[in-house]
Amino acid sequence: MPVPRVSPRIAILQFKPKIGQVSANIAKARELCRGIPPRSVDLVCLPEMVFSGYVFDSAVAISPYLEHPRTGPTSMFCAELAQRLKCYVVAGYPERLNQSEAEQYLEETGARVVGANSAALYGPEGEWVGGYRKTNLYSTDQTWAKPGTGFATFSLPAPLRTLTLGICNDLNAQPPHQWTTVDGPFEVADYCLTQNTALLVLLNAWLDSGEEPDGDYDMHTMDYWAERLRPLWLKSSPASQETLVVVCNRGGDENGKTFAGSSAAFHMRQGGGKSGILCAALGREDEDVLVWDSSI
Repeated sequence: MPVPRVSPRIAILQFKPKIGQVSANIAKARELCRGIPPRSVDLVCLPEMVFSGYVFDSAVAISPYLEHPRTGPTSMFCAELAQRLKCYVVAGYPERLNQSEAEQYLEETGARVVGANSAALYGPEGEWVGGYRKTNLYSTDQTWAKPGTGFATFSLPAPLRTLTLGICNDLNAQPPHQWTTVDGPFEVADYCLTQNTALLVLLNAWLDSGEEPDGDYDMHTMDYWAERLRPLWLKSSPASQETLVVVCNRGGDENGKTFAGSSAAFHMRQGGGKSGILCAALGREDEDVLVWDSSI
């Protein structure tokens, strides 16, 4: 019997989905994952709305691509991959709301929504573990999505342990707050500290910063992600909680928007400072799987 891992090995999938080409995007993800041996990783991460694409300008435009939880194409892919690799798999997808939920939200807020920007988490036997809905909606989401009610944390077996999920703009300050690097607010980081989160996973469709466009990596964006998680590594903190952070982003272009790629893995420790927390990353243009051994 193999010796259980103490520190997780995490596969971070990054590619350039084509908007509306669900079958082709799934085929690309399968191709990229083909080289991952069973039982070699503990978690596979795929980005926000990975198979549908992201830049839809209206509820009408996205409606053909909305999925039911557990039975939609993203769930089917995750269940199949999780069972084959004997690991956990998490991916973002556009969730279809049932009619009664959409009608209730319209009655409460006056806003018409058709879905939610969601994530699905599956376990090693291909079983549904849980879901999460993006809480802090980006402007693109606001044309069609109902916001979630807060971040989600799952208690999983070692070596993953306490896993917290967020989606892209969840990392930004929630309106009406104006964020500063000193005073925050740092919603995701503070939540992780209260939950004793061992692993934070952010599934992103984060836009390129445009800074140093000839660089292989969007360092400006990666630095911003780290700054938004400042309480997890702040040098003056008297505590010493450690948090592994995975930011799984996508690349490519959609409807005039360019995504940053630059998926990254961080090892953050309170009181440790910012130096050296970036452990591994993919480039802007990479379409690949980064396998991060967090023990190294």
